[in-house]
Parts: sequence; C-alpha cells; structure tokens
Amino acid sequence: MKIFMMTDLEGVAGVTSFTSQAYADGKYYEQSKQLLTAEVNAAVAAMVAEGVTDVLVLDAHGPGGINYADIKPPARLMHGRPIQIQKTMVCVQQFDACVMIGQHAMAGTADGDMNHTQSSASVDYYKLNGRPIGETAQFALYVGAYGKPMIFLSGDEAACREVRELIPGVTTAAVKEGLGRNCAISLAQADSHALIARQIREAIRHHRQKPIAPLVWPGPYVLEKRFFHTDVADQNCWKGVERVDSQTVRMKADNILDIIFA
Repeated sequence: MKIFMMTDLEGVAGVTSFTSQAYADGKYYEQSKQLLTAEVNAAVAAMVAEGVTDVLVLDAHGPGGINYADIKPPARLMHGRPIQIQKTMVCVQQFDACVMIGQHAMAGTADGDMNHTQSSASVDYYKLNGRPIGETAQFALYVGAYGKPMIFLSGDEAACREVRELIPGVTTAAVKEGLGRNCAISLAQADSHALIARQIREAIRHHRQKPIAPLVWPGPYVLEKRFFHTDVADQNCWKGVERVDSQTVRMKADNILDIIFA
C-alpha cells in the first residue's frame, strides 16, 4: 500500500498562534515545525507497521512547515516554494489512498483553532456550488477526481468534524480542542502521537475491509471567493473570473481540477 500525505501546521497539537508560531518570522516558528515533523513521523511509523511501503509527504504549509533533516524513512518529502499545485498533485495517481496531518477547520468555524481557508489574512470564505468549503474539501475533491480516497485526518476537533461531514467512514484523530481562533486545549505531545498512530492504523485496516469512496461532487462547478479587502479581489480578477461585488469573485468550470485550487 502506498500513501500520499498532505500536511499543514495549524492543526498540530501545541500550535495556537499565527503570529508567533505559523508565520515564518514568528518567534516559535521553528519549534512549530518540529512539532509537525514529529506528528508526521508518528503517522509514518504507524503506517509502516500496517504494511505501507511508500509514503510521500507534501509540505503544504505556506512558508513550509517540516524539518527535512528529521523526517524518518521510508517517507519522502515533497517541498519547496512556490508550490506548483497542479503539477504536484498529478503524482497522486501513483498512490492508493491519501491522508492529512495537522489540518485546521475552514474560515469562520467558531470553535476552529486557527481556522482559515488558504490565506489567514485575506479570505472570508470559499463556496463551491453554494456550499462553504475549506482546505480539507479542496484536497479531498482534488484527489477524488483522480479516483483516490482520503481515509484519515488529524487536527483540531473542528477539523475532524468537518471531514466527517464530508467523507462517510473517514477516520480522525483530534489532537486539540479549539476554544477560539487563537486558543485551544492540546493533548500532551506523547498522547497526540499515540492517538495519531492508533487512529491511522485503524484507518488503514478499515479501508482494507470496507474501502472509503473518493469524494466526488457532480458538476458543473461554481467557486465563489470572498475576501476581507477589495484589493485582494482586484488581484483575483483575471480572465474568465466574474466580479460579483467589491470583495467577491466567482469562477466556473466543468472539470473540478480546473477550479478547486484556482
């Protein structure tokens, strides 16, 4: 079995602040990268124990969130900026299933610690065919278009709830409970690692016994993005994009791959 792993930083236990922990100039940014890398290693070791032979880890946090030197084999790391997302994600076809580590809830989730969608500084919301979506849905729909299921997610409780509403049968590991956007109750690191390991092994067993279906929504597709400020909407008005109002843009496509990460 071969697994593709998407990672982010804001859903990791012990990380609660954009300014000091998630931004590249933050006082505790390097420490946060260590926390994410350790959760990734816990997941990889558990998957190997379940017979997984290949894990490709995508470092998807904005400025990067993983310490390369600390990644344990057999994991391989896909990293570097800027991410060419369309080219990067095509390699998903080589894998059997996908997982997410360190994920956060979509923008506007009241109990979502560090909730946001794509940009924590500029995005109010994304809606696909009228339904609010976050990065979890973006990833699951993208890999689903290639026929690949997302079988596991770790992050805060709100992120786990979000993915369970999207994907029937998905397995989750809530390593912290959000009390607000910049406050949470985190498990001790050893407990978060143990939970991730236990649950990701369960996800693999469950998927082998009763396969999770890829997430696919019927088209055609309309993606609406609303921003906090008008200048960001200005920057997102390229050819084929409709300006709905001063802060909102809308785009349409028949193929989900053409729109979900546009």
